[in-house]
Amino acid sequence: MTERAPVEFFFDFISPFGFLASLRVDALAAAHGREARWQSMLLGVSVLKVMGMQPLPKTPLKGPYLRRDLGRYLRRHGLYLGRDLDRPPANPIPAGRAFHALDARSPELARRVARALLQAYWIEDRDIGDPAIVAAVAGDAGAEAAAVLDAIGSGEGDRLLRAAVDASLNKGVFGSPFFLVDGEPFFGLEKMELLAEWLDSGGW
Repeated sequence: MTERAPVEFFFDFISPFGFLASLRVDALAAAHGREARWQSMLLGVSVLKVMGMQPLPKTPLKGPYLRRDLGRYLRRHGLYLGRDLDRPPANPIPAGRAFHALDARSPELARRVARALLQAYWIEDRDIGDPAIVAAVAGDAGAEAAAVLDAIGSGEGDRLLRAAVDASLNKGVFGSPFFLVDGEPFFGLEKMELLAEWLDSGGW
C-alpha cells in the first residue's frame, strides 16, 4: 500500500487559533491513516510584510468578530485560555528557532516541545519570547535545555526558521492554522471539519 502523504499543519506560536488547532490535528490526521506534519511559521512575515496588512485583532470590524468567534469556539469545546488577549503578543522567534532546530533532528521531539510551548503560552501565560523560558519548557518536554538555548541564539537556529518561513510562503501559507493535504490548502480553525470531509471522500 502506498504511504499517504502527511497532513501539513502550519501554525504560529502566538496564534490562539493555531493553538486550538494543535489540540485536534494529530487525531484528525490519524483518523484518516495519516500523520500530521507540524511546521511553525511567522504571521509577522506573512501578514505584515508579505500581505501588507495590520494584525487581524487590530483590523476594524474583523478584529472584534475574531474575538467573538474565539470565545464561541472555547465555550463550545469547554476550553479556556490563561492568557489575556488584550496584552501584546510575545515574540515568537525564540520558540520558532527552538522548534525548527529540534525538527531538523527529530520531528516527533519537536512536536512534543511545540505542544508544551503552546500550553505554556496559552494556558500557563508564560513568556515564550524569553529564550530561557523556551529552553526550560523544552527541557521539561524531553529536549536538552542547554542545547535548545544554544540553538535559539545560534545562526543555525535563525537560518532554519527563516528557511521554514520562506518554504511556507512558497506553498501559499498566509495564516495560522493552515493545512495542506495532497497540495490542497485549507485555512482557519473552522476549516478542520471541511478538511475531515475532504479526507473522508478523497477530495472533490
